[in-house]
Amino acid sequence: MAAVQGGLVEAVDKKDITVREPSEDGGGNNSNNNANDGKLLSPSPGPNAAAGGNNAAAGAPVDQQTLLAVLQFLRKNKLSESFDILRREAGLPEDSVDLKGGDSFALGPAGAAGNVDLEGGDASSLLSRVTVSSTAGAQAPTKAPSEDQPDVNVVLSAYSQQGDPALYEVYYSSLKKFIESVLDCHRAELSQVFYPLFVHMYLELVYNNHENEAKAFYEKFSGDQECYYEDDLRVLSSLTKKEHMRGNETLLDFRTSKFVLRISRDSYQLLKRHLQERQNNQIWNIIQEHLYIDIFDGMPRSKNQIDATSGSLAGEAKREANKAKVYYGLLKEPEIELPLDDEDEEAENEEGKPKKKKPKKDSMGSKSKKQDPNAPSQTRIPLPELKDSDKLDKIMYMKEATKRVRLGPDALPSICFYSFLNAYQGLTAVDVTDDSSQIAGGFADSTVRVWSVTPKKLRKVKTAADLNIIDKESDDVLERIMDEKTASESKILYGHSGPVYGVSFSPDRNYLLSSSEDGTIRLWSLQTFTCLVGYKGHNYPVWDTQFSPHGYYFVSGGHDRVARLWATDHYQPLRMFSGHLADVTCTHFHPNSNYVATGSSDRTIRLWDVLSGNCVRIFTGHKGPIHALAFSPSGKFLASGATDGRVLLWDIGHGLLFGELKGHTDTIYTLKFSRDGEILASGSMDNTVRLWDAMRAFDDLETDDFTAATGHIHLQDNSQELLLGTYTSKSTPVVHLHFTRRNLLLATGSYNP
Repeated sequence: MAAVQGGLVEAVDKKDITVREPSEDGGGNNSNNNANDGKLLSPSPGPNAAAGGNNAAAGAPVDQQTLLAVLQFLRKNKLSESFDILRREAGLPEDSVDLKGGDSFALGPAGAAGNVDLEGGDASSLLSRVTVSSTAGAQAPTKAPSEDQPDVNVVLSAYSQQGDPALYEVYYSSLKKFIESVLDCHRAELSQVFYPLFVHMYLELVYNNHENEAKAFYEKFSGDQECYYEDDLRVLSSLTKKEHMRGNETLLDFRTSKFVLRISRDSYQLLKRHLQERQNNQIWNIIQEHLYIDIFDGMPRSKNQIDATSGSLAGEAKREANKAKVYYGLLKEPEIELPLDDEDEEAENEEGKPKKKKPKKDSMGSKSKKQDPNAPSQTRIPLPELKDSDKLDKIMYMKEATKRVRLGPDALPSICFYSFLNAYQGLTAVDVTDDSSQIAGGFADSTVRVWSVTPKKLRKVKTAADLNIIDKESDDVLERIMDEKTASESKILYGHSGPVYGVSFSPDRNYLLSSSEDGTIRLWSLQTFTCLVGYKGHNYPVWDTQFSPHGYYFVSGGHDRVARLWATDHYQPLRMFSGHLADVTCTHFHPNSNYVATGSSDRTIRLWDVLSGNCVRIFTGHKGPIHALAFSPSGKFLASGATDGRVLLWDIGHGLLFGELKGHTDTIYTLKFSRDGEILASGSMDNTVRLWDAMRAFDDLETDDFTAATGHIHLQDNSQELLLGTYTSKSTPVVHLHFTRRNLLLATGSYNP
């Protein structure tokens, strides 16, 4: 089997076959168990050279030429394993293939000799030979590569493998009739193939200029697809001509990424037997070429179980994608002694070195003394050392923690709502400092505005000339360097040339990040209120950015479908997280800073390892673009919110969906766990804040080995039991939520009169 990529021809090893068979323990493996699956239907020379709807006539000259071309290429490049597999699939005995002069092959008893000159031809001419339609009985014309980019041509070229356009409806209807006639337990699983088959068959018709047949095919079967593919089908319906297909990002994504279906072995055997009996090459070619079937041993899944994890642009996640070890535990906190004296001035005068008389340990500090077995090593990634000011801030945090309100179903938090009035500039992003002293907003007029929400006003550092005359040894030097003349309740930061879509404060409150439509991320100093750095790496709008909980690192995600990891002192990104099939709409750091979660318009969530840059988790289940992510304080769980109005809860360790919170009627834009992890707050465009009993949802989690191996998700319909309260604003969509150190809930949004 040969594939052409970027104008180069490379052999595809048979172990990359799209059907995934499990090993004896139920997991997937790369063995050649499926080596015979490719010849279920007809002895054609591999899936890529298959004829489409009808069986090719044995010994047809054009098929011989195709086979000769591919075999010659494999032999010349010493790809003996692929050569032998293709020869066996074609049904040729070992002694029937003879080498003549090193540049051509001759078939022995199987047919007449066919000489193929590959030296003078280019990749596109070979491709046109390989993708010949045997029903037409003539070679496809070679297309000049100058019209489009080679990769686009190659991506779309597979759709030239097609049969009689009039039979497409017959093939699809036949499969539909068969699936509707099987037992209920298999019907739900086999029905998963309808959508990807429908899309690829429609695209084949369009690509081969059968516009009328494509339109009739779409009108007849589009109504049978699941409702959560409605937006994708709307895009598909606009592709009515071959010219429309080039440059369409959604189409290219769907074409290049195999649609993943998770099916039990019994259901898969039913489907295979049906296609084998009907000799339905058209359907089988699409399954082989465009689908990845993840087979598991066990009972078939129910319709509800399938719907729970379906809906993403490329189907479900492969089970093997969620098997990597994830160190979700928290890093050990540095041991800092907390003085009994409550006067903040004394602690400040010691410059972060509190008095050692009568020390006591904070409860959090004592808990973190033992290393969590699920936590990464302290030195797994380089983290910034604590400065004296950081130690002082941790002492203040511990003091606040001792006064923290214990939340629960019977003790809900107070909510303080900050409404942005007259925000005609269009509020697009909000963030609050960890100590809840400042709020930053990003606006559509390209500005970033910072407010102080305490009596302490925002001040700039004095000029260099004024700083030279300050006594640097004085105890109040940090106050003396600030210029009182510049004190104000808010500051405006100018620099971006497009709407600002993301803002994030650094943990030490000295810096602010902002990301914009102009493709840049800017780092602002909150001492001088000026831009320090502009980070350029994204070529399109940057939808979100966030600082690491430990500072220094930050992550960004944008329209280019790539998330990037940066360090404040590097102009170039440290890591590029590539894998999403659509815009990266939201980003979030894990509490231990070793992992980054990204949500996307492809309706998936991915968890990335900061150290290696690898994707270690793929979560599917949302039916719309994802706009909100939040890790639990323990680091063990992840909550996500999307345009479908649902909050989904994920177990990071097992890589499983275990909870669904329904109630919102519009896009969920923000999620936040309380400081103790007892309560999850969600904010939505439906103008409401909802509080959920997170601890009860976590306690109900039961994960056995079978569930982890097969993905049989049992979601309880207990949203109303977990809902603790709904709080409605008059006309203010909720853009951001924040729990203070004492567990007071702050909500923000722009009032829409």
